[in-house]
Amino acid sequence: MKIVYLATAMACAVAAPAFAQSTIDKPECIAPANPGGGFDLTCRVAQTGLEPHLTAPVQVTFMPGGIGAVAFNQFNTNRTDDGSAIVAFSTGSLLNIIVGKYGAFDENDVRWLGTAGADFGAVVVRADSEYASLKDVMDDLAADPQSVVVGAGGSVGSQDWMKGALLMREAGGTPMQMRYVAFDGGGDAIAALLGGSIEVYTGDVGEMVPYLESGEMKVLATLSPDRLAAPFDQIPTAKEQGYDVEWTIMRGFYMGKDVSDADYQAWVDAFEAAYATDAFANVQAERGLLPLNLSGEALTASINGTMDELRAIATEAGLIK
Repeated sequence: MKIVYLATAMACAVAAPAFAQSTIDKPECIAPANPGGGFDLTCRVAQTGLEPHLTAPVQVTFMPGGIGAVAFNQFNTNRTDDGSAIVAFSTGSLLNIIVGKYGAFDENDVRWLGTAGADFGAVVVRADSEYASLKDVMDDLAADPQSVVVGAGGSVGSQDWMKGALLMREAGGTPMQMRYVAFDGGGDAIAALLGGSIEVYTGDVGEMVPYLESGEMKVLATLSPDRLAAPFDQIPTAKEQGYDVEWTIMRGFYMGKDVSDADYQAWVDAFEAAYATDAFANVQAERGLLPLNLSGEALTASINGTMDELRAIATEAGLIK
């Protein structure tokens, strides 16, 4: 199972003057989880990558709760017109909208702004784990699903749960057989893995860079269609190990639906200027992301198509009817 984005988007770089700077008063990026996970990573891309293109530095603020639900609701109630703030989202956020975890609001209640890049799912264990390969995990899932404690930053129906569910299905079982522990963000799930509370983390490749460097964890498989570039080039994909599981993650930002066109365009201009530079591509690579550069109307169109595909997947998994 996979989420596919327009192939042209992976290499898209909008021709904009790299020296242009947008004037935004006290720019802020909201990471809607605790520090250390994918939303944190996404905001750091904006913080570093947009620095040359804004007249003030981007401040990162954490707003945990409901894997993005608290932030989504706040920007649909009392911050709908906040022109200084952007909020990190991922493909998992879109899935949460679909299954109703963000309440009555949907994808039409925010303004989709720009992308940070593309990330991919990963199957991760501690460095000293008894699991030496993805096959070891899959064999245990097939023999006794309850013997494997899987955890991630999201409840049942989230994108991290979905990764585990797809692995469970590939092992010959059903998603509801999986022994799954939910955490409020990837940082908390990583801490639980390192502390021994869970055995397998179905997270994201981009989150792994500092932990691979420290030798604390090992990635048994990436859920990408092909092997990724360094530092992940030595990690096999699930597909090449014989398991047909893919999960591509769009990482990006939205704003409140009542933000003025002028404020919205100032941010779009900053992203488009950044996309045109090698420096932004380097920031993406350092964070384990591939270039998926979409902003404004192009991103909104991509989101609409993605929502249709995710609704089909959620229906297949029994999450919605």
